[in-house]
Amino acid sequence: MENIQNLPIDIQTSKLLDWLVDRRHCTLKWQSAVMTIREKINAAIQDMPENEEIKHLLSGTYIHYFHCLRIIEILKGTEASTKNIFGKYSSQRMKDWQEIVSFYEKDNVYLAEVASLLFRSVSYEGPALRKQVSKAQQLQQELSRREVECQSGAADMRERFYAACKQYGIKGENVARELQALVKDLPVVLEETGKKAACLKEALEFYTAFTDFVCGWSEPVLPMLWFVQKKGNTTVYEWKTGNVPTVIERPVMEEAPPDVVTEETIDWGDLGSGASTEEVNVGISVEDGVDWGISLESGPEETGAGGIDWGVSESTPVEIEVVDVGTDCPDGVARGEDALSLLENSQTRSQFIDELMELELFLCQRLHEMREEGDVVAMSQFQLAPSVIQAQTSERVQVMLAEVRGLLNGFTTLRMQHLFMIQASPRYVDRVSELLRQKLKQADILVLKRRTLAEKRQEALEEQAKLEPRIDLLAARTKELQKLIEADISKRYNNRPVNLMGVHV
Repeated sequence: MENIQNLPIDIQTSKLLDWLVDRRHCTLKWQSAVMTIREKINAAIQDMPENEEIKHLLSGTYIHYFHCLRIIEILKGTEASTKNIFGKYSSQRMKDWQEIVSFYEKDNVYLAEVASLLFRSVSYEGPALRKQVSKAQQLQQELSRREVECQSGAADMRERFYAACKQYGIKGENVARELQALVKDLPVVLEETGKKAACLKEALEFYTAFTDFVCGWSEPVLPMLWFVQKKGNTTVYEWKTGNVPTVIERPVMEEAPPDVVTEETIDWGDLGSGASTEEVNVGISVEDGVDWGISLESGPEETGAGGIDWGVSESTPVEIEVVDVGTDCPDGVARGEDALSLLENSQTRSQFIDELMELELFLCQRLHEMREEGDVVAMSQFQLAPSVIQAQTSERVQVMLAEVRGLLNGFTTLRMQHLFMIQASPRYVDRVSELLRQKLKQADILVLKRRTLAEKRQEALEEQAKLEPRIDLLAARTKELQKLIEADISKRYNNRPVNLMGVHV
C-alpha cells in the first residue's frame, strides 16, 4: 500500500477532461451548469468594493473557481462589519459569491471548467500567440530582405543612369541641354572622319584592280568612298553636281508639335529618279475661272483648234536651261538636304557605311585567301595580275583592313548613333531625356519604398514586443492553473502525486 501511495498519477493534459468524466469526478452536463454560473458572475461583478487585488483579478482574465475563492477571502475583510453573531454575513456581495462557489462545487463543475481552460490555453491560445510572433518575425525578415533589394535596386538604377550618360558622353546634370550641345560638335567630328578617309586610297585601288582583273568589271566601284577619299566630307550638292556651291543654306531643324505629321513621317518617294508628274501631288489645285496669264492656244497641227499660248511667238527663240539631276539650285545655292554634308545626310551616310562594309568584307576574304593558298598556287593564279595586286602581302592587307574598320567603328558606336538620331529629330532629345529621367525616378521610388518597408518592419517589431509579454503571462497562468488542478486531484487520491503531462505554452 505504501508503494501504491507513492506512485504518481500521470495524466495527459489533452485527455484530462475525459479522465475526470470517466472516473465520475465530473458529469457530462458541466457546460450547462457553467453557463448559469457565468451569468451569476457577470451580475456579481457589477457591485464590487474598491480593492486593487479584486480589480486585478477582474481585469483581462477569465474568472474561474479559484478566483472566486480568492474574492471571498478578500470580501471577508471588506465585509467584516456585516457579520452577525452566528458567523454569517448579511452582505449581498458575500452571499452572491458564496452562492457562485456552491454552484461550482456541485458535481465538481469547477474541476471540469479549469481542465477545459488548461486544455484551451495549451492547445489553442498558446500556439496562436506563438504563431503570431513567428509571423511577425518572418514578416520582419521578409521586409528586411525587400529593403536590401530596394536599396540595391535604387543603386543599380543610378548606375544605369550614369552608365547611359557615359555612353552619350554627358555628365547627366542637365540631360537635354547636354545632348543638344553634343550635336554642335558633330560637324567637326564628321569633318575629321572625312579627312581620315584619305587613308583608303590604297585599299580602293586594290579593290578596283581586283574586281577588274577577276570579273572584268568596268564600271566604277565604291563611288562614295572614292569621292570622300579625294575631297573629304563635302556637301551633298557637290556630290550630286560636281560643283562647289557658292551659297549654303542649311535646313533649320525645329521641334514639331506633338501629334503632328512631320517630314520624318512623310514618304516623298524618289523625286529625282524620273518619276512622272502624274505620280507626284504637289498639293496645288487649279480652280476654274482663275486667269494664270496663259491661254490655251497652239498650232493646229499639234492640238487642233485649241492649244497652249506660252506667251512667245514662233519667231522668238526659246532659251531652255538644263538643271542637273538631283538639284533645284542652278545658281550654285545648296538648300535643304543638299546643304548637308555627305556624312550628315542619312542617305549618303548609309551609302558611305555600306561601301565601307563592302570594302571590309573584300579585305577579310582576300586576307583569308592569302593565308590559305600556297606560294606556287598564288604565283600561277595571279601571275598576269596588275602589280597593285601582286605586290600586296597579308601584312599590308591586314593594315588596310584595320584602317577600314577604324572608320567603320567610328560610325557604329552607340554615341554616334544617338548623335545622328538627335540631329535628325530634335524630339528625340526629349524622349532620351525622359528615358534617363525615368531611371532616376525609379531610383527615388525605390528609396521611398524602402522607407515604407522600414516603417512596416518597425510595426512588426512592435507587434512582436506586445505579443511576447502576453505569452509569458499566459505561460505563468497556465503553470499556476496546472498546480491548482494537480493539488485538487491529489486530495481525491490520498495526496498521491499528480503530474499533468504536456503542459507547455
